[in-house]
Amino acid sequence: MNTERNLRRTELPNGLIVLTERMEHLRSVAMGVWIKSGSRCESAEVNGVSHFVEHMLFKGTRSRSAQRIAREMDSIGGNLDAFTSKETICFNVKSLSDHVPIALDVLTDMVLNPTFAVTDIERERGVILEEIKIDEDNPDVLVHELFTQNFWKGHPLGKPILGTTETVGRLGQKHLFDYHGGRFRGGNMVFSAAGNLDHDRFVEAVAAKFSTLASGRALGELSAPEPSARIILRNKKALEQVQICLGVPAPPVADESRYATSILNTVLGGGMSSRLFQNIREERGLAYSVYSDMSPYRDTGNLCVYAGTSSGKTVEVVDLILAEFRNLKQSPIAEEELTRAKDQLKGNILMSLESSNARMANLARQEIYFHQFFSADDIIARIDEVSAEQVQVMAQRLFEPARIAVTLLGRLDGVKLNRARLDC
Repeated sequence: MNTERNLRRTELPNGLIVLTERMEHLRSVAMGVWIKSGSRCESAEVNGVSHFVEHMLFKGTRSRSAQRIAREMDSIGGNLDAFTSKETICFNVKSLSDHVPIALDVLTDMVLNPTFAVTDIERERGVILEEIKIDEDNPDVLVHELFTQNFWKGHPLGKPILGTTETVGRLGQKHLFDYHGGRFRGGNMVFSAAGNLDHDRFVEAVAAKFSTLASGRALGELSAPEPSARIILRNKKALEQVQICLGVPAPPVADESRYATSILNTVLGGGMSSRLFQNIREERGLAYSVYSDMSPYRDTGNLCVYAGTSSGKTVEVVDLILAEFRNLKQSPIAEEELTRAKDQLKGNILMSLESSNARMANLARQEIYFHQFFSADDIIARIDEVSAEQVQVMAQRLFEPARIAVTLLGRLDGVKLNRARLDC
């Protein structure tokens, strides 16, 4: 039990872990069922099946139609949602605490008893194909997708979460039932909740609902991918800008160096005062959008810089990004900049815990990735411990020219980029 936040954890006989945080000042409860499998668990032939299953769970159960699910949630003012990521699927609902029994009943019915009706599959296939087109029409999303596919070349982690037109086109009822039966198991799931609730009563209700859930873990997954430092130039004349993604391998989500890496990312491109934003946008006016971002996974990760600029300025922007890599490797960051980055990170963490939805997600992610709970005070103390030298060492470790991958997408008009240019 955690005293700073009123946290409790119970493991049911079938392996399902139930986590709660009691927040007595609220009138609502946010709850989520998390499956510890996402698109990285898929074979190439069924790429997109996790996301397809996520969609289909809203389309009806053995006792509820899709319309009835929607009406029941609206009748209690509840919000029902879901998402698929590379490593998890989450189905979540938020309702007033008085309506938890109904919300819990609808959520568990959806998760445990989908019908995957053939007519619904065909209809939803069309919806997902349109979703894929939206991403293909959005250059910012598309360049990240192309970068990821080439960075984790040949590994499921590099494949799109939505799948492709080809793979989604051939997914059928058997694929969905096989995935649901193999992945939706007690040892592969976490149920987290935060809000005005009593742990023991909540566990009792969840245990009753999930009594039919099969125990056991999911099948084994592929080992960590080898990152690939490729230079990809994709010409797309319909675009006004060139979209740039430039990235390097980075530590996994639970790595001990994660705090130094987060500060490095914040200094580099994590906000309006970051070096990339100040230099490329504010001082030179070369881009509207420029930032760096981390994508940590359970056994690997990457740090990626994004910018959008005109084709005539593309190489200059790449050079400026590499100059920031070089500066971070050569000189420790000043004390004032270090303090500012730490304060920004700490503020982001504390503000991110202000809603019950965020706390519900935070509980689940800590269980899935760390198998223990870190309080905000624990995390802030670890951030405060990071020195300028540790950030510099992390920059030297990450920004190796031979490991830098670049994807350019847009009207390239003779833009050339080779490995020698990436020296930093």
